[in-house]
Amino acid sequence: MFDNAILSAAAENVKEMSIGDAAVTAIFGYAVVFAGLVILMILLYCTGAYFKSKDAKAKAAADAAKAAAQKEAPAQPETKAEAPLAPGSAGHVKLFDVPDKEAAMIMAIVADKMQKPLNELHFISIKEVK
Repeated sequence: MFDNAILSAAAENVKEMSIGDAAVTAIFGYAVVFAGLVILMILLYCTGAYFKSKDAKAKAAADAAKAAAQKEAPAQPETKAEAPLAPGSAGHVKLFDVPDKEAAMIMAIVADKMQKPLNELHFISIKEVK
């Protein structure tokens, strides 16, 4: 019985709403949704800017610490050849435009295809062909 009263009241309101009222209601609804999207966009932009500035400050602090450490330490050439070789290794590999992880995967694939242990193979260099 109560449901019938609500439905009849809603039906009366719909009949009384003119096209102009419906247009105003629709425009107001679209405006509310658009404003919500704009607020969300601004919030995400501000959050991104905050984290970018935080990362930039951390990077600047790390660069400053590295520069200070280089000033304090005497200039020494950085060479990888001075590092001791791992047991069973076949020496150093020169990498040209190839990250270490990809070079390791390439060496593992070659060793698997050749059916030989990796420590029996000697890789001189790995270069990306472009």
